Amino acid sequence: MDSAGNSDETCDLGYQPSQSSLDQNDQSSSTEATSFSLQSGYSFCRTNSDVSAFSEPTDDNSSTFSETPSPLCWPGMKSPKTPVLSKLVMQQQNPAADDETETEDLELDMMKERFSKLLLGQDMSGSGKGVSTAVAVSNSITNLYASIFGHHLRLEPLHPDKKLMWKREMNCFLSICDHIVEFVPALHDLQDGTAVEVMTSRPRSDISVNLPALRKLDALLLEVLDSFEETEFWYAEQGSMSGKSRSGSFRRIPAPQRKEEKWWLPVPCVPSGGLSEKSRKHLRHKRDCANQIHKAAKALNNSILAEMEIPDSYMASLPKSGKAIVGDAVYRYMCNGEKFTPDLLLNCLNLGSEHEALEFADKIEASMYTWRRKACSMTHSKSSWDLVKDFMSDIDRTDKNHILAERAESLLFCLKQRYPELSQTSLDASKIHHNRDVGKAILESYSRVLEGLAFNVVAWIEDVLFVDKTTRNQDQ
Repeated sequence: MDSAGNSDETCDLGYQPSQSSLDQNDQSSSTEATSFSLQSGYSFCRTNSDVSAFSEPTDDNSSTFSETPSPLCWPGMKSPKTPVLSKLVMQQQNPAADDETETEDLELDMMKERFSKLLLGQDMSGSGKGVSTAVAVSNSITNLYASIFGHHLRLEPLHPDKKLMWKREMNCFLSICDHIVEFVPALHDLQDGTAVEVMTSRPRSDISVNLPALRKLDALLLEVLDSFEETEFWYAEQGSMSGKSRSGSFRRIPAPQRKEEKWWLPVPCVPSGGLSEKSRKHLRHKRDCANQIHKAAKALNNSILAEMEIPDSYMASLPKSGKAIVGDAVYRYMCNGEKFTPDLLLNCLNLGSEHEALEFADKIEASMYTWRRKACSMTHSKSSWDLVKDFMSDIDRTDKNHILAERAESLLFCLKQRYPELSQTSLDASKIHHNRDVGKAILESYSRVLEGLAFNVVAWIEDVLFVDKTTRNQDQ
């Protein structure tokens, strides 16, 4: 994946896995393990935050696990140390000054409380009504993004305190991935020279590939915002005539081309003669960078969502007829031999709003899986999604249901291309809600919030360029 630029920050974007935290009594033969446990030696230190999604003081009833090496680790084998754990491990071995130690202990207790709340599904009452850990982590990352960037609506650097909080909280969430590993066979030489095959742990493949890329995109987005510290434009609140006008002019501010429901966004203002050529060039360059970041984050999010299992509840809720979902008019056009064109159909539908586009996307996606299920049920009685995937290669490509499913998929793809700001479909929301994989939950939520931030940055830059163009046209 091509990056839009190089970050100036000195963060390590490489992936450094940690020592696998395995229970001494766990003798499972599974080839993949997710180790997400509370540890008294967690090394990530942060302060309590009033705007954090899970910063309320709670009772710490969580259990701790031992730092004894895993029974799968043979003598002489070394597991890599994660930087997230190293700091507090050294703190326990080599206590520093009394004041520093007390502060770090308080921060450690706060972190244990937060992880306790995540493990309990954000339900500290003990009634068992909490959501799954994966959903709790996903919600917390989403809430963190809203608290940090929810009121950041301008092209300007993020406040240092908020930037520090964003990095601290995200490092806290991403440290969970240090303990999501998979087991692979490897040869190990014993002291007597005998070579034996053992199972060793390594970071799960999807995390080791996607997480460094997401960290890089995160750093690039913050770099784009930092580049607008000194600008020739400024902002006025919606409805203001001059705002903080630097030129003292009371001329009418041209409003950007944005939707009416976004009335709360501040309006960018430019000098009477417009921006300088250097400033316009800088804006275009950063817009292209943010646009590439948006495409990369969106592609990662789509790939992660595609790997998530479709819930059985979603498949069970689908109607038996795809025609009843899309309607007679759309169904007749999709059955129209070789003359089917997704773009022409979308033009005929004349979707006037994002709400209508999202509603149509839900219908098309539901009909697509309905037709795929019917195509598979011609030869197999079961209709679960697992069975659908197993027998997709055995489907007759000339079958009518298969053709309709393929056309529905192409129509859905064109719809998402035409409406890039389209919200999550019902299927995507169902996947996230029923997901139990903590690693996928972190990757999906992280990529989703970065996609949203990149989209906003592109929109803010286009607003400034639009106001600049309108101002220059008025002066001519």
